Amino acid sequence: MGAAPGFRRLGRIALAAGLGSVLLAVPPAIAASNSARAAAPPASKALGCLIEPGRVAEIGSQVVGVVETMKVERGSMVKAGQPLIILRADVERANADVAQTRARVDADVLAAQASLDMAQAKKLRAESLVLQGFVSEQVAEQARGELEVARQKLNQGQSQQRIWLKEQQLANAQLAQRTLRSPYDGVIAERYVNAGERVEDRPLLRVAVIDPLRVELLVPSAQYGSLAIGDRVSVQPELPGTEAVTATVSHVDRVLDAASNSFRVWLHLPNPDYKLPAGLRCKANLPGNALAPAPAPAPAGKPLGAAKAGAATGPGTRTLAGV
Repeated sequence: MGAAPGFRRLGRIALAAGLGSVLLAVPPAIAASNSARAAAPPASKALGCLIEPGRVAEIGSQVVGVVETMKVERGSMVKAGQPLIILRADVERANADVAQTRARVDADVLAAQASLDMAQAKKLRAESLVLQGFVSEQVAEQARGELEVARQKLNQGQSQQRIWLKEQQLANAQLAQRTLRSPYDGVIAERYVNAGERVEDRPLLRVAVIDPLRVELLVPSAQYGSLAIGDRVSVQPELPGTEAVTATVSHVDRVLDAASNSFRVWLHLPNPDYKLPAGLRCKANLPGNALAPAPAPAPAGKPLGAAKAGAATGPGTRTLAGV
C-alpha cells in the first residue's frame, strides 16, 4: 500500500515532464521463471485404448447339414487347419469310396496295353513276310491298321482312368466340406451350435487370434501427422499386476471422424506367451513429440511493449523498473 502513492507521484512527474511513453519492464526473477516453464519439454499424454484380438473369424459351413461331432469347446486353443466341427456325411463318404475304388481299377488299361503289344508284334511279322515275298502288301496294311486301333484303345483306357481320378478328387472335396477347420492359430471365442443341430448360413464358431494382439485408439485430429507406421508406443493394460508393454503403429486412418474430431490408430502388440487376454482396456502413452508444439517463449528480460515503444523512444523517454 505504501508503494502506490510513490507510483502515482512518479506518474505525475513523468506527465509534467512531457514524456512520450513510460515502459514497464518485467522483473528479472519473474522473466527467468516464465522462460524456464516455456522451455520445458511437453509431457506425455495418455489416451484411452482397447486391446483386441489380432483377427477374428466367424466359422461357417459351405453346405447345409447336421452337426455330427464337436471337436472343441469355448476357450480351446486351436491350430491352423485343426478340425473344429464335423457334419454328418454318410452319402459323401460312400461316394468317395466308390470313386476311389473306380480310380484304382486299371484292368482296361492293362488289357489295352497287351493288345497294343500283340498288334505291334503282328505288324513286324507281316512286314517281314512281305519283304520275303510270302504274303501280299495287303496283309501288312491290315496289321498296321490293327496296331493303330490297339493304340487308340489304350489311349481311351488311360483317359477314362484320368476321369475316374478327377471324380475321386471331386468326391473327396465334397467330403472335405463336411469338416470345418480353423483358419488361424488362436482360441475359440464363441460357440453357437451343439451336436445334432442343423446348420445353414449362420456362423457356428468364432476363432480369435491373440498373438499378436491389436491395440485400437482414437487420437485427436490436432495430432494428425504426428504418428507414423513403425512408431513405438508404450501401452499400459488396465489389469492388476501387469507392466507396461511396447506396441508398434501398424495403421493410421486417413479418414477423420467428424463427430469425435479424431482419427483411428492401430498398434501391433506381440503376445507370444498369451499373457494378455483380448478385450482389455488400456492407456497409450504417446511420446511428447506427438503433442501439438507449444508457442515459442519470448526472450528473457525483454521489456513488455517494446515493439510499440521503440518508435517513441527519444530524449524524453524513461524506463521505470522495479515497480
